[in-house]
Amino acid sequence: MQAMLTHIPGRTPLVLDSPHSGTVYPEDFRSALALPVLRRAEDTHVEKLYAFAPGLGVGWVEAHFPRIYLDANRDTTELDETLLDAPWPDPVTTDPVVLQKVRLGKGLVWKFTDEGEPIYDRQLAVEEVRARIERCWRPYHAAVAAEIDAAHARHGYSIHINCHSMPAVAASHATLHPGLHHADFVIGDRDGTTADPALSRVVCDFLRARGYGVDYNHPYKGVELVRRYGDPARHRHGIQIEINRKLYMDEQTLEILPEGFARLQRDLQALVELLLATDPRG
Repeated sequence: MQAMLTHIPGRTPLVLDSPHSGTVYPEDFRSALALPVLRRAEDTHVEKLYAFAPGLGVGWVEAHFPRIYLDANRDTTELDETLLDAPWPDPVTTDPVVLQKVRLGKGLVWKFTDEGEPIYDRQLAVEEVRARIERCWRPYHAAVAAEIDAAHARHGYSIHINCHSMPAVAASHATLHPGLHHADFVIGDRDGTTADPALSRVVCDFLRARGYGVDYNHPYKGVELVRRYGDPARHRHGIQIEINRKLYMDEQTLEILPEGFARLQRDLQALVELLLATDPRG
């Protein structure tokens, strides 16, 4: 059985993870859609953009399973029970804000693509979904939590960067803001609850100085991975970084744009080096 994630331990206070760049489509997925359609859900090439990170001593966790199969950036309670062929025996969220995304078909197990296409022509068995959680979600979260704990134990603080990409324009079923033209970057810390806003400002200011358009906590504030592990009062900082795909790839063919990719990767490495030199404790 192929490994569902890569975990490279670090030696610095910084931890990066990429939960949505996976391209290994398990045989038990049994989607009704063709692979090129499914692949549009990927944060394609994000793991390549940050390939320099382990060499700098940064902890790295990367999912190989695709987000459209199991979304590691959702809680296990964020499940659309209409997907299932029997009642779900475990807790399900009743949070109205969280349910907005679930009803879009973007819960723990996706029901629709970003364009609103049904992913399955069948209902899923309860044990099928539980198996995905055990095989993918739990190991991924265990790796991220362990890496953050280790970074914090070594240095007395940790900075966790949750790495994502986003389309140039939000699709009809992708977010609560369909049709929105995204900035080059969206930096999210759940309104200052998962990281010290001063640290988030360091990130925003750096990127703006490099010539990028940057939005802060809109339209993406950060979701489960920063929510679960970010605790700035205990010097555990979690920031979600969304990168506009038009900067580095062709969104139709998924091919890398070499010049844009190279510039972006240089700037991301400079950002990581800045964070390595930044102690958010002041």
